[in-house]
Amino acid sequence: MHVLLIEDDLIEVMKLKRTVSKLHLKHTIVEAKNGEEALSLLRSGEKLPDIILLDLNMPRMNGIEFLNILKSDELLQYLPTVILTTSENRADLLKCYQAGIAGYVIKPLKYEDYEFKLNAVLQYWEVNQLVKG
Repeated sequence: MHVLLIEDDLIEVMKLKRTVSKLHLKHTIVEAKNGEEALSLLRSGEKLPDIILLDLNMPRMNGIEFLNILKSDELLQYLPTVILTTSENRADLLKCYQAGIAGYVIKPLKYEDYEFKLNAVLQYWEVNQLVKG
């Protein structure tokens, strides 16, 4: 799969890449540091991702602002977007589902738990029929 990771924390980016490598997954990971950068990538005419992994707490444009723009875009609105966040705030959870996310995953503190959750998310989306851009 072609995965767009929208994450401003370099350690989190490295953790995701390490997990994908360790699990021997053949996914292509494209990174954006914030919502603005992600929208530029998505609108660039390059291949669209199969899924988006999105952090909520980012500079410039937070995850919920990004989601609202993404889901109102005629071309991009069907891209499955899974939230990867430390936020257990119920208001964030509700806003994300109202915007049309495909899932909401709390980043666990233990790496083994992170690996388990990320593997489950990626395996789930591998078997889904995805809208190809």
